[in-house]
Amino acid sequence: MHTARSKATRAVAALSCAAAVLVPLRAAAASDGRAQDWRLTGKGQVSGELKLNNEGALTLSARHGATTVLRPSGLGIRTAETDFSKGLRFAGRSDRKVHETYTTTTGRRTHHTSDAAESTFTFRKDGRTLKVVVRVSADGLAYRYVLPDKGTVTVLGESTEYAVPPSADSFLLPYDNGRQDYESAHDHGTVADAKAGDYGYPSLFHIGSSWMLIEEADLNSSYGGSRLTLDSATDRFKLTLPDPAEVSGPGLTTPWRTMVIGDLATVTESDLPTDLAAPSKVADTSWIKPGRAAWSWWSDGQSPTSLDAQKKFVDFAAREGWEYILVDSGWSDSWMPELTAYAKEKGVGVWLWARWQTIDAQSERDRLFPLWKSWGIAGLKIDFLESDGQDRMRWYDAVFKDSARHKLMLNFHGATIPRGQERTWPQLMSTEAVKGAEGTRPKPGRQPFPAAHYTTLPFTRNLIGPMDFTPVTFTGVRPTSDAAELALSVVYESGVQHFADSVESYESRPLELKFLNQVPTVWDETKLVDGDPGDRAVLARRSGDTWYLGAITSGEARTLDEPLSFLGKGGWRIEVWKDGPDGKVVTETQAVTAASRLKVAVPKNGGYAAKLTKTD
Repeated sequence: MHTARSKATRAVAALSCAAAVLVPLRAAAASDGRAQDWRLTGKGQVSGELKLNNEGALTLSARHGATTVLRPSGLGIRTAETDFSKGLRFAGRSDRKVHETYTTTTGRRTHHTSDAAESTFTFRKDGRTLKVVVRVSADGLAYRYVLPDKGTVTVLGESTEYAVPPSADSFLLPYDNGRQDYESAHDHGTVADAKAGDYGYPSLFHIGSSWMLIEEADLNSSYGGSRLTLDSATDRFKLTLPDPAEVSGPGLTTPWRTMVIGDLATVTESDLPTDLAAPSKVADTSWIKPGRAAWSWWSDGQSPTSLDAQKKFVDFAAREGWEYILVDSGWSDSWMPELTAYAKEKGVGVWLWARWQTIDAQSERDRLFPLWKSWGIAGLKIDFLESDGQDRMRWYDAVFKDSARHKLMLNFHGATIPRGQERTWPQLMSTEAVKGAEGTRPKPGRQPFPAAHYTTLPFTRNLIGPMDFTPVTFTGVRPTSDAAELALSVVYESGVQHFADSVESYESRPLELKFLNQVPTVWDETKLVDGDPGDRAVLARRSGDTWYLGAITSGEARTLDEPLSFLGKGGWRIEVWKDGPDGKVVTETQAVTAASRLKVAVPKNGGYAAKLTKTD
């Protein structure tokens, strides 16, 4: 990639390559016996350098091939007892190869393979121990801190920095300290020109021909969810914790500080957030069933108060083969059992909205979870969480545990971002944490989101976990063409996909409804066909032997000319849903092979959706 608007490199580093190794650059100590540095290398193009300087302070840098994607950046953690940001002495190192296979119920794929090298560096200060655990893989580099000493640990802050080159192109999400819900649009510009202040994960950077996504993985109740704070004087991002102190029992292990690194295809297709997450805590996942949901609230905010209105959406979902309806705020326990029984007869599951304060205590969950399950509720949409603090993370862990016990799937709104929990707790189907289609409901004076918002999300928010954008709202206030809006059902990944428009809107568009009735929400494979954040995203996703294509653009009309090399051998039939001359969606069908290219003319802010099936 030579410019910010060039085509994405198609080559993807193989995750199944031999595990990386960490090799010391040199072991020569300075006069005080302290300075030392290590080269972090592997089979892929990702490399780094961990360095302990003469003052006993740690820094980390990273490269992708010959490109420096991270300049030397501070590491360290400060507790109430010890400041581990300086005065460290190296005490040893151990190495192990990581090879894991695991499954998830949502995501870019459901079967995963993780290969990496892990090295644990041990440092001592004032009789206390700090371990820095580093992993290098073909698609990135991550590290975490471990404080193994006995007793309660009170963390006052981290010295973690990300010194991204100031000339790097960046996509940064302004962080709202009040709401903490991640529902902003990204700022796009160089790091040098970015405003000082707080930014939420993930942060995407384009450095030369390389890309880097900074995020956090494997967060649990032992810590709060961090964010990045840009110091404009130094152009460095510093890691900021949400609480004055993070308190944990003996043996604190922090979340992974994570950098997905590579070409755009590697970053887009990476599983690093779930690779780094804790293994599943749910042995039997047979009750976890992703699917499509009809959601009445978006088109009629009063509909959740009406049993008849909800039955109407049940009837629609049953006719079209959608798996669920979502009953939002306003439902009554006087008629909910009747609705779930009605829906069950028609083969439709029911999701139920709840405010988090309703179930913030263990006693409330012990009473309500079994009650809701007895009604036949399939899952819960829990709303208005609005915190990254450690206390809220304790609540998340309790809800994960209790929902698994009562076999209730989960969708969080007004919430923090996922950080790999969909591997640890596979009943997590989706999370909002996005400026989504709730903000496109028609009302006087409402302006559409910038089109670039739509084409940025596939390379930012949706890369860290399932995203409940609630897409395909044809009657919304939006910049997208009808075909581009339809394509969001493929471009945006979510275990439960809420199609938010009215029954009448969908039924008046039989061609679009035909596609929605076929598109899955669970994928076996995902490929970036073409993309440039903020300009276009073309993704191919496979379910079984069938491929689906989703393409969206931002800006002027153009012709998208894309390879179909992701297809297998033999002949294929492609059906394309695209914008016609009058703006209405039309379809066309043709025979193709893996050697074919697909050329589709799209209007301003246009796109298309497609389905590919084998013919021989």
